[in-house]
Formats: sequence, structure tokens, C-alpha cells
Amino acid sequence: MDAPSGIGRLEDGSSDTAILLIDDNPAIARAIDIALRIAGYRLDTASGPEEAWSRLARRHYVAILLDMNFTAGAADGEDGLACLRRIVADDPQACVIVITAHSGIRIAVAAMQAGARDFVMKPWRNADLVAKLEAAMARRPAIASAPARDGSAKALAVLIGESRAMQELRALIRRIGPTAADVTVTGPAGSGRTLVAQAIHAASPDATRPASRIDLRRDDYLDRVQEATGTIILRHADRLDRIAQEALLDHLPRAVRCIAVADTIQPLAPALQRRIATVEVAVPPLAARGDDTVLLARHFARVAAERFGKPGVTLTQAAETIVRTVQWGDEVRGLALAMERAVILADDGVLDAALLAPPTVVEPAIAAGEASFDLTDAEKAMIEAALREHRHNVTHAATALGLSRGALYRRMARYGL
Repeated sequence: MDAPSGIGRLEDGSSDTAILLIDDNPAIARAIDIALRIAGYRLDTASGPEEAWSRLARRHYVAILLDMNFTAGAADGEDGLACLRRIVADDPQACVIVITAHSGIRIAVAAMQAGARDFVMKPWRNADLVAKLEAAMARRPAIASAPARDGSAKALAVLIGESRAMQELRALIRRIGPTAADVTVTGPAGSGRTLVAQAIHAASPDATRPASRIDLRRDDYLDRVQEATGTIILRHADRLDRIAQEALLDHLPRAVRCIAVADTIQPLAPALQRRIATVEVAVPPLAARGDDTVLLARHFARVAAERFGKPGVTLTQAAETIVRTVQWGDEVRGLALAMERAVILADDGVLDAALLAPPTVVEPAIAAGEASFDLTDAEKAMIEAALREHRHNVTHAATALGLSRGALYRRMARYGL
């Protein structure tokens, strides 16, 4: 997201004793939790890759224990290898130890080649598991994740999403991040531009030093620019007039790498484009990310649930339909706010359509002598999902959608439902 508002991301919360287990077996999670607590560590558990990305976006872990199979009946380790490759691509210094079956030596070898630090075989002795973890953590390179101001390591700049658009965006970041190229990140406000800028910096050789964030709308921005070293993240360069752009260009130190955040590069003078936009990275709008919207909604729900002490929050099918079909104002940031509000208002941890239904679902005004129900495809999808969720109980579905029974019946007739 664009503003450092904390929406969708907890406060640092990192710890030098926090370990993440990615495993869908509750019995294994309980056993490892006991072993690690006795050894003085704290364990967080993710039941699969989706929840793992959500946790990695919220805090840093000193080590990650990764099971190699998540699909029912699978034993080839491909699920785990795909997850491992992405973890290591996002953070080459990640300390990952994979968990394999006793006969999984081939999978263990492939995991080591893909960047795992070590592996453990099922079943294991708790003392051996802890010893392997501590030995792997001791081998962490000196250029570990950049420390935060309080001395702890920051969470990764994780870009959540599996759509083609997000896969291509991550691939572009991995290509340009390690270079010294100056980059301008463009896209709709609220779409995650600043997070992308942070991910580019995290992939750079300068990642151990925090990037300076400079808002070019402030009166003192030229002084801050002139004093900058390393990497700087410039915000709103496209809102400067030509004279101010020339002043910015004159004050930029030659040795500084610029990662700018802007709506578009079109207002930039050619000379400033050459300096701060060698590469343009366009962040896709939420509407172009398909089912990533649901992944993000679940992530924001987990974050809000943890923040407000409401564990076990889930989205109903109708709620997920609304998440997919509504065009959220303020992009990802708007979705995050909607999910936070829904988590706060939910009584039983279930986020249903009534908590997320936008105002467009409310009965429209009808002119005298005229009945016009010009519904959108999104509203039809919401109604279908609500009816399925409530087993075609019209009263319950109408309540969930914030409609009267008569209004819902008219809409059902209009769509032949």
C-alpha cells in the first residue's frame, strides 16, 4: 500500500526467537511447538503457502520449517519446492529447513539445491530438530535482513498474489532489484506502489541499509535530497512543476539510487526521466489481479483479527464473491479498510456478505410510474452467492445483502434466479 498507515501490516513484532512452520498437519504443529517452546523459541504456524505469505508479510522469522507436500495425496514435493523457491527469491538470506518423509532423500537433495539450509526426516527426535535449526541459523550470512530501528529484523516486502500480473511484477523486481538502475514505480494510488518500491530495494545490494523516504511535497525536500546517501524513495515527483523538477535534478547526488513512486511518468521532463526512470515498473490495478483480490482479503482479515484479538476469522462464499466483483475505491488500501471494518463488526468470526456489501446493492430509487432495476453483473453474482450460502432461503439471503424480501424477489425475477 502507498501510505505508511499500518493498514494490512502489523507493527514490526519481529523477534530473534520467532520461527515459522509451514505444515498442514495439526499434530506435527503441536509437537514442534512443544519442542521449540522448551528450547526457548516461539512458533507461528501456517497451514499452507497462502497463509505463509501472509505471515511473512507481517514479520521476520529467524528460521522457516517447510513441509514439502500440501496437496492431498501428493508425495513428489513439488508444492514445497515451489514455495521454497519463492521464499528464497524474495529473501536469499532466508533460513529454510525442509521436512520430508523418511524415503524423501531425493526431495531433500532438490530442496538443498533450491536454497534450503538443511532438512529433517520424519520421524525425528526433538533434540535433533532443535540442533539442526540452531546450526542452520548459525550459518546465516553476515548480510542478514536489514535491522529495524529497534534492532530487530523487518518483515519482508512480500507481494501477495498468484495472478499472471503479479508473477510478472515479481519477476521484473528480481531482474532490476540487484542492479543500480533508477526506477519509477507507477500505478493507481493505493495499489501497493510503495510496497513495490520497498521490494526493489530489498532485492538490491544496498538492502542492509534502510532506504530514505522523501515526500517531494514537503518544503524541505531539496535539503533532504541533497544530504541523501544510498537509496532514496521519492514520492510524487510527477506533481512537481518544471522549475521544481529542474531543482530536484540539480540537487540529486550522482551516487544515490532513486526509486520513485508516481501516478505516471508522463509529467516528468525528459532529463528527470533519464535520471529517475531508467526503468518504469507499472503496478497492476486490483481489477487486473483476478482471484488475488480474495487472497488479499484473507490476508487483511488475518492481520485485523490478530490486531483486534479475534482469531479464526473466515469469509463466507458470498463475501468472497463480493470481494471478487466489487471495484474497491482506493484499490488495495480500500480493500484493507473494508476487511478491517468487517472483522471489527463480525460477532462470530464469520465475515458474510452483509458486512462487505457495497452501497450499490441497496434498492435504487424508482421514478414515479417507472420500475427500473438496472443491476450490474457484480450484483447478480452477489445475489447468486448469497442464495447458495443460505440454501435459497430468501429471507436470510435478503438480510445478508441488506435488502427487503420484496426487493430481492424482484431482482431474482429480473435475472431468472
